[in-house]
Amino acid sequence: MRRLTGFACAAIFLILQAIYLAPLSKAATQQVMMQDYAYGPASLTVRVGDTVTWMQHDQAPHDVVTTSAPVAFRSPQLSAGQSWSYTFTKPGTYSYYCSVHPDMRASVTVLAAETPTKQPPPAPPKQTTPARPATSAPASTAASTPPSSTASQAPAAPAPSGTETTAPAQPVTQQAAASEPSLDPMLLVAGIVTAVAVLCLLLVASRPAR
Repeated sequence: MRRLTGFACAAIFLILQAIYLAPLSKAATQQVMMQDYAYGPASLTVRVGDTVTWMQHDQAPHDVVTTSAPVAFRSPQLSAGQSWSYTFTKPGTYSYYCSVHPDMRASVTVLAAETPTKQPPPAPPKQTTPARPATSAPASTAASTPPSSTASQAPAAPAPSGTETTAPAQPVTQQAAASEPSLDPMLLVAGIVTAVAVLCLLLVASRPAR
């Protein structure tokens, strides 16, 4: 039982370490070999913040001197077994050579650092103003004929029917559907880890004392 509890706690620690330390290890380190009077690889692509280390394997001394670069740099002369590192902070193409052996030439292409893409916020729902119902003019009434002295009063003419009005259409409101929030996988993993930790603590606490 104690072994299972220890294994579970160790697994929880490793998972938490992977979750919280993974974003910190974004910068990479590349290596260039100085061997057989040549740089290998002769062309290298990195990003801003990355570090390049030149390893010297020849008996003759070598160095790294920029010939065309956004930021010039020069290394000391390196003997066999020595190394020199440089961290790039500005994008561009860095062409360099060995001042002791000018035939040794190479280049490093530095790209801009990656930036996380942000999703735009959902658009607010559109509100439409309801249309006002159209009003019709009141129906005119027919004038009645005045009674004559010799004839009986004529019946009044029927009033013309009023103008028909169409009931206004109900306003339709368009509402943009709010995007459902995506579930962050990191939060899901953290929740699982927390549940396992609580389970381990309950198992340890439930053991009878000897």
